[in-house]
Amino acid sequence: MLVLKFGGTSVGTPERMENVANLVTSVEGRKIIVLSAVSGTTNTLMDITNAMKSGDTEQANILVNSLEDFYNNFSKKIFKTTNYQTLGKEIISRHFSLIRLFAAGKFDDRTRRELLAQGELISTEFFHAHLHERGLKSQMLPALHFMSIDENNEPELEKISERLRPLIKSLEKYEVLITQGYICRNYKNEIDNLRRGGSDYTASLIGAAVSADEIQIWTDIDGMHNNDPRIVKNTFPIAELTFDEASELAYFGAKILHPSTIVPAQKFSIPVRLKNTMDKEAPGTIISDNSEKGKIKAIAAKDGITAIKIKSSRMLLAHGFLRKIFEVFENHQTSIDMISTSEIAVSVTIDDNSALNEISEELMKCGTIEVDHNQTIICIVGNRIAEKNGVLKLIFNSLGTTPIRMVSVGGSKNNISLLIETPYKEKALNLLNKGLFDSHD
Repeated sequence: MLVLKFGGTSVGTPERMENVANLVTSVEGRKIIVLSAVSGTTNTLMDITNAMKSGDTEQANILVNSLEDFYNNFSKKIFKTTNYQTLGKEIISRHFSLIRLFAAGKFDDRTRRELLAQGELISTEFFHAHLHERGLKSQMLPALHFMSIDENNEPELEKISERLRPLIKSLEKYEVLITQGYICRNYKNEIDNLRRGGSDYTASLIGAAVSADEIQIWTDIDGMHNNDPRIVKNTFPIAELTFDEASELAYFGAKILHPSTIVPAQKFSIPVRLKNTMDKEAPGTIISDNSEKGKIKAIAAKDGITAIKIKSSRMLLAHGFLRKIFEVFENHQTSIDMISTSEIAVSVTIDDNSALNEISEELMKCGTIEVDHNQTIICIVGNRIAEKNGVLKLIFNSLGTTPIRMVSVGGSKNNISLLIETPYKEKALNLLNKGLFDSHD
């Protein structure tokens, strides 16, 4: 059993959806297809919910009408026969009647979640109908029948598996099963979602639940690259990564993969393959337990970082000082990315400023604080690179005179992190690319 996930850009036009159908039929064996909403749909649905929340019904209706027009044009192109064009209109009418019902009613969080789910529901119905029009047998496997999260918004993998396995067995005559990414039910049995990027997470959870042979994430780029191709020229796809390497890169800014995706796959050692929908012959990237040790694999950058420095003479030789600092962040449910310490100071970084004022007030009780905004973490990743002789010298030589605010090494054997001011990000990524990968074969 394979699990194949296709993102919004992969099904973003009728031509691309047809291409996905060609890819699906060219892959042998039984498979579960996980689809995102058609590109742009979720953003528009979020705009509709924002208009509803602010009471701007006129703007909400304009957006609904515009999105419906988009799908009517999409339907005319994806379906070739009269019968299926009629079916396309029926799918659109049904979902947009519901969307208008939401838009006309009282807005609350439950309405918002149900409205956001419509994108994945429409895309999977369109794709299912398109396969049938081509004479290909497929069956819907509704995510709302098996995908669930608990009261802490964490997926219930054991329950997902218990529901999913008998469903798949009952549909064993179908080689292609189609389900929705992103959406699920919460502990109240209400429609909910796995948050942004959740379609990747859906695919990994399904793969873990059914013990799939492989999880494939199809996007519009040929695998994970060694650096950000939007900023750096001459990047190249990485052939192999370990689960730990991929997790570090995803968390610290590699956009191709949702950070949570790796966890279920790694737990059950299910390989994850990143492939390019636009170039199916490209080898892409395979993520598994295997990778070459001691080699720098890739660089990623995470923006929107705030650095906080706490300085106090009371810290000198005082036990319990760091505990007090960490408790402040824990009390405000704010995660720390990097940390560095000296005899009388500790610096930390956060990527969530929602409780920054409250955190700052509490930290002032421990000492004087300095807050630096507009920072970027640059993460250099490779299997056990922190143990490689001369790696820090190579990194610092590559960066030249670029000012560095913090360095983190040793916390992970697979990651060396640097904190710089965001205006230096583009220069730093290009210098590191040249210094670390110029000898790439």
